[in-house]
Amino acid sequence: MNILSPSILAADFSRLGEQIREAEHAGARYLHIDVMDGMFVPDISFGMPVILSIRHCSDIFFDVHLMIQKPERYIKEFADCGADLINFHLEATEDVTGTIQKIRFLGKKVGITISPHTPAKALEPYLKLVDMVLVMTVKPGFGGQKLIPECLDKVREVRAMVMEKGLRTDIEVDGGIRLDNVDLALEAGANVVVAGSAVFQNKISENVRQFMEKLKKAEVND
Repeated sequence: MNILSPSILAADFSRLGEQIREAEHAGARYLHIDVMDGMFVPDISFGMPVILSIRHCSDIFFDVHLMIQKPERYIKEFADCGADLINFHLEATEDVTGTIQKIRFLGKKVGITISPHTPAKALEPYLKLVDMVLVMTVKPGFGGQKLIPECLDKVREVRAMVMEKGLRTDIEVDGGIRLDNVDLALEAGANVVVAGSAVFQNKISENVRQFMEKLKKAEVND
């Protein structure tokens, strides 16, 4: 199943709860929550208090993307504040397997992310241990960037590895995804799509519905 995961990094935080509900009611099944620490990436976004506050206003699936150094330090805190899936960067920890185990022990789904400079092959030892792979299609840490087309080749590589191993791992793309290029990501093998400004700018409900139409059409064509 193809899934839209709108990124609240592009939302209007003065109306955050309202905008989340609008996206959810229009058909979004996941909510993408980017956590940045100013160390692993240059920017700083938000942390546990924001996630906890929006958890009270929505039951939507929280797709929490940790762009933080040594994510294993805070797994329990993110689990406690309402994350449903915790996605961490392969490049951010020296204990990848241990971080996966911590997330799994707390009963949460596990995601693992690679940045544009990391080869898809680096994921292979962990594919059987995770529920989702996130392939960044821009440099992590900033919103509003343009998709790097070469990153879609890595999506194809990951999809091929997943199929070869007989797994049902979700493959997510994040970065520069818009209505005019989402088809390329789906054709490459992604089934979870993150979109920020393309959802939260202007008419949210209409934007979500247009994305959902494209995602459903891709399922039919498959």
